[in-house]
Amino acid sequence: MSHNIHTLKNEFLEYVEIEKGRSIKTIENYDRYLKRFLSFSQITAPQDITDDVLRRFRLWLNRQLSKEGTLKKKTQNYYLIALRAFLKYLHKRGIATLPPDRIELAKVSERSIDLISPEELERLMQAPKENELASLRDKALLELLFSTGLRVSELCSLSRDLDISKDEFSVRGKGEKVRVVFLSPSAREALKKYLAKRTDTDDALFVQLGNPTSKLLSSRDSLRLTPRSVERIVKNYAIKAGISKKVTPHIIRHSFATDLLQNGADIRSVQAMLGHANINTTQIYTHVTDKHLRDIHKAFHGKQRR
Repeated sequence: MSHNIHTLKNEFLEYVEIEKGRSIKTIENYDRYLKRFLSFSQITAPQDITDDVLRRFRLWLNRQLSKEGTLKKKTQNYYLIALRAFLKYLHKRGIATLPPDRIELAKVSERSIDLISPEELERLMQAPKENELASLRDKALLELLFSTGLRVSELCSLSRDLDISKDEFSVRGKGEKVRVVFLSPSAREALKKYLAKRTDTDDALFVQLGNPTSKLLSSRDSLRLTPRSVERIVKNYAIKAGISKKVTPHIIRHSFATDLLQNGADIRSVQAMLGHANINTTQIYTHVTDKHLRDIHKAFHGKQRR
């Protein structure tokens, strides 16, 4: 029985969306990566995917140019991960093609983490000083990001009816997975002050402020802040706080994780609070937080030279 590769690709994307519960963004990325592979290879059937086709595709990827030179190994791996997932799907259906384990990912250098110091973090948290609605919103937003380690998309999706009388709440993250995050006393207090000052009836927890009759606001179904708006807010307060480094919501998420680990939290717990599917993703933080090794080095290294 012959199978059209483009039909199978579409069925795979539907499977990933419905059965695997992946986000629309993930589906769009898989679609783009697979389209480029099919466009390059010009294959028409799954049995046409061979070691030679794979080798030529990897060579082609490695020679593609980007704004920063050739395509990064990490970006090349995104294509290979999508192709491997597609091959796994074909094997699951009993369709003959290249075995998925024939695809080895390119070696990438260890990921470095951008961090701000505890002193810079505190200055950032204290930067919204006024008592008007915008400052109260921004203070609550910053405190909540650090208290929970939420991704910016997760923060933006929160509803106004969040129960802040408790010190925890559930959030739906990547892959529609639900996890529990925790409110610090300062985050709860900031949220309480912000919500008490609001006079609108929008369902979103964090909203755009300004003239409600303006074209920008009146054209939208909701006043909900977008991830890009949150990034701008964080950047502006970082400048106000005199922080020269680039500061983003994700860097506050890094600060959340490193703060926990530096104070003795175990990595599995941090993994759960961050919503990482794979412990390897959380492992990146251990390089900057292994206080135990640092203490051992100070206690035992170079004693004869003192």
